[in-house]
Amino acid sequence: MHIDKHIAVPDPAAGPEVYRQHARNWLRGNLPEFMRADSPDYRTPTLEECREWEASMYQAGLAGMTWPRAYGGHGLTLREHLAVNKEIGALLMPESVSSIGKELAGPIIMKVGTEAQKQAFLPAILNMREYWCQGFSEPDAGSDLARLRTRAVREGDHWRINGQKIWTSGAAKAHYCLLLTRTGTVADKHRGLLMFAVPMDTPGIRVVPIKSIDGKESFAEVFFDDVVVPDSARLGAPDDGWNAAIRVLSIERATNRMYRAWRFEAELRHLVAACKSDAQLAPALEDGYTQRAIGEVVAQIDALKGLVEQTVSSMMAGESIGARGSLTKLYWSECHQAFAGLALSLLSQVGPHSSAQARRARKSFTQAYLFARAETIYAGTSEVQLDVIAQRILNLPKDLT
Repeated sequence: MHIDKHIAVPDPAAGPEVYRQHARNWLRGNLPEFMRADSPDYRTPTLEECREWEASMYQAGLAGMTWPRAYGGHGLTLREHLAVNKEIGALLMPESVSSIGKELAGPIIMKVGTEAQKQAFLPAILNMREYWCQGFSEPDAGSDLARLRTRAVREGDHWRINGQKIWTSGAAKAHYCLLLTRTGTVADKHRGLLMFAVPMDTPGIRVVPIKSIDGKESFAEVFFDDVVVPDSARLGAPDDGWNAAIRVLSIERATNRMYRAWRFEAELRHLVAACKSDAQLAPALEDGYTQRAIGEVVAQIDALKGLVEQTVSSMMAGESIGARGSLTKLYWSECHQAFAGLALSLLSQVGPHSSAQARRARKSFTQAYLFARAETIYAGTSEVQLDVIAQRILNLPKDLT
């Protein structure tokens, strides 16, 4: 896999459009064909191939853009970050294998971590030397973090942790876990929550893979049996875990993967091109129902782009996004899930004699359809997002009777 690792990164004062052109040129000149989901040469890349690709993106100035230079970042603004994300979204490349570290662990460490923690963890995340997983969800506390039971008990300068996490993405490959625990009882709800950076090779941690509907084992159950960590593994002050978790989730819902609307658009282009390439599928594009459905998708994509642009403008103006992140997360996940169903229905007639582009699209959108089942669940279910929107944006009373 040949990737140009010596390209010059634009000057920080160059502006968003210069960065966008830089990203476009570098990505289109270096993304291997086998990593493009719309290419007949596509194959599932290995973890090492993904690691090398993402490390190269970082070296080209396309990752860690808003992180401070002192911690390995490029010290830019959300405007440059968004400009680059538009180009990342325009190509059907693999999702990051280090999204938890870059999008969740990194920002929370920058917010509540000690200087020693920042120096130890942040450059390693950007350089792709260390992967993270997120230990939030539990069997009886999925989107309701106030019900989690994993307990941390202080013993001098150490903490002893016992409990169980579930649906932990990337746990099998992770070096560290961003772990949310409880120091009190479940009755304390939002009080008594504490976050740790726990090395995954700590004695007492057991990872049990979970096979998902698409046949992959990207999720896992993680058991913590008398896991002892030093107090230096603590992220933030005791009893500040809830505030830290809310920061993580607001970041996750509002600013992470800003490329999604543009990736959504690239998927639509892939679908239409695949249908046009095949004599049996092409007539479906002339059907009035299909045209209306595709028109609705185009409108949804434009609305999503508007939400993202508005988020960046608000944050650049110093506004706190807070609950508004739920609007983007809810709308994107619901629209994209419906689109995956539309794509698979259009490609249902693809067979051995269909065009190569149509066969590739059928495989790609089958995987997308299966994974989309989780999109209205992870980062907070649609029901949770609706509740947040109702209470914290619309200020509706909890009891309408």
